[in-house]
Amino acid sequence: MSGSPGALGYPAPVASLIEYRHLATGKVRELYEVNDELLLMVASDRISAYDHVLPTPIPDKGRVLTAMSVFWFELLADLVPSHVVAVDDPAIPAEVRGRALLVRRLEMLPIECVARGYLTGSGLVDYRKTGSVCGIALPAGLVEASALPQPIFTPATKAEIGAHDENITFEDVVAGIGAGRAEQLRSLTLALYARAGEHALSKGVILADTKVEFGLSGDALVLGDEVLTPDSSRFWPSDGYRPGRVQPSFDKQYVRDWLTSPASGWDRASESAPPPLPDEVVLATRSRYVEAYERISGRSFADWIG
Repeated sequence: MSGSPGALGYPAPVASLIEYRHLATGKVRELYEVNDELLLMVASDRISAYDHVLPTPIPDKGRVLTAMSVFWFELLADLVPSHVVAVDDPAIPAEVRGRALLVRRLEMLPIECVARGYLTGSGLVDYRKTGSVCGIALPAGLVEASALPQPIFTPATKAEIGAHDENITFEDVVAGIGAGRAEQLRSLTLALYARAGEHALSKGVILADTKVEFGLSGDALVLGDEVLTPDSSRFWPSDGYRPGRVQPSFDKQYVRDWLTSPASGWDRASESAPPPLPDEVVLATRSRYVEAYERISGRSFADWIG
């Protein structure tokens, strides 16, 4: 994944990040303007949970997210083009190499496209209340981590930092962006989930669910943001899978579990910010992220960071 001079208003080499105009700060990423057609997307080591950005970073997390996204963008390229122009390039300052991507500007669609093959998280909460998820009726008797009869598309709204994404129905998506584009998002999200889930399972990992985002380049649909990372997906080891309980995971569920345990002393229902993470939680979370990358990609994280 690399660009070439003259393509997409290709930029000159830069020595420092300060040469680019800062556009936005997200929960995890920083976005910089390169030129009229290109952006620099930089993944930090910040971690978020329960709509809070936590005060304690996870070392190397930004590099893991970037490496994992690059692997998946390559694997899925025949299904949908991605926004990535370059991974290692003089237009990416040395200070952020390994955690930054040079990407094309897109008109991002205001939908979080979620595919679920297993029942957990907010999907389980909805199911227990209504017997359905995002308006999709499911069989009775399902429990935590039950495999669904078939994967489902469960979209959500995009929330601002500090707010909560809200599950919506497919009809809500149609009302927002039109039937044709809504159907395109649903079919492509499920196709990406199927491809990724099959690959992950071949590596001993269950892809329980994932969130992807799309944008438009002209009229063409393009895969944007990050893709299939431990931040945007739930990864479970297949050899320990047991429905009816919370699964061991390679994602940030470990952080969520600590925050809601008595050990943290934090009341999720309160207005207070979460406490700093203890060293053992930080190290264990880093280890899980790195293991997810190495197991799924078959690549060495040490090779990525050089």
